[in-house]
Amino acid sequence: MRMLRTLLAATLFTCCTVVYGAEPALLGLPDVPVPADNPQTPDKIALGKRLFEDKRFSGDGTISCSHCHDPAKAFTDRLPVAEGIRKQKGTRNAPTVINAAFFTTQFWDGRRPSLEAQAKDPFVNPIEHGLATHEPILATIRSDPSYPAAFRKVFGVEPKSITIDQVVKAIASFERTVVAGDSPFDRYLYGGDKSAMSASAIRGLEIFRVRGRCQDCHTIGQTSAIFTDNKFHNVGVGFKRIGDRIMPIVSAFRTAKRAGKDIDKSVLTDRDASELGRFAVTLTPSDIGAFKTPTLRNIAVTPPYMHDGSIKTLEEVVDLYDRGGEPNPFLDSGIRQLNLSQQDKADLVEFMKALTSPRFAATTIPPTKE
Repeated sequence: MRMLRTLLAATLFTCCTVVYGAEPALLGLPDVPVPADNPQTPDKIALGKRLFEDKRFSGDGTISCSHCHDPAKAFTDRLPVAEGIRKQKGTRNAPTVINAAFFTTQFWDGRRPSLEAQAKDPFVNPIEHGLATHEPILATIRSDPSYPAAFRKVFGVEPKSITIDQVVKAIASFERTVVAGDSPFDRYLYGGDKSAMSASAIRGLEIFRVRGRCQDCHTIGQTSAIFTDNKFHNVGVGFKRIGDRIMPIVSAFRTAKRAGKDIDKSVLTDRDASELGRFAVTLTPSDIGAFKTPTLRNIAVTPPYMHDGSIKTLEEVVDLYDRGGEPNPFLDSGIRQLNLSQQDKADLVEFMKALTSPRFAATTIPPTKE
């Protein structure tokens, strides 16, 4: 694992948009998990970065992966919901790619098990890249002046043998380098620098761990913290709009899925289906309205919040949890009123701001677009 950390540091410094420089940037993070069938190499990561930024892999030549996951915006788009070709709006907020390598499932509902599997879907979603199949991507790559040589070097294949699986392996390899620790919190807790956080943030950490009960889902470990339990919870956001129609919506979705309807297209084109959350994957009633716990790292520079981008500020997020979420029949049992004071809330927000890594500390937040 030490070798992987060294490779990450060297690769980030030499070829990636995100430059963290050296190993201390990983302070507070566990080792990056890498699948056995897709080992990291500098050439593969460099290829993945180029693929990640290529707009030709969309129906109108305007959308790349970096369109919704913009490095200049902390790998988000800062919109409530993502926009694809022809300015079409989806139903879900585009989460940051930063530290996505630590998620055990991908997407808000966890419908894909890996970065590799996730990377395939946006290309053929009518709202996002808008391609009917992956074939136009492969045709573009095979006819490009330099892609074939890069694929030959990385995967040992000739142009006619390039596959979409190789494309997404390269993209996923790049995404595994988009990691960021070394926040004031990390320097305070894991680096032993007791001056790294303000007094307000230190109080906020205590609230986060105890009275706020935030750590129950946004986990902090003894030697590292990814700030997610990698589970799914219903906190009520967005549920009100389908609450009085929930049974027919559930029934219709279950029937459609069992008939073979594509989940990825359903949840990004149908607002009702989107609010079903994890249920869309499992068809388990207790998963209705449950969404993946997002990481809180760099949360201050990745607004707006929640699966539908409906909450603009961290202060509003804290208010939501303080009042015990939004009531609904499927509300997570761990969500309850906190009765925090205004000072408690302010301290909690200051703590979350202390989770910003140096690379993103200067990121500006413009007003959220409606």
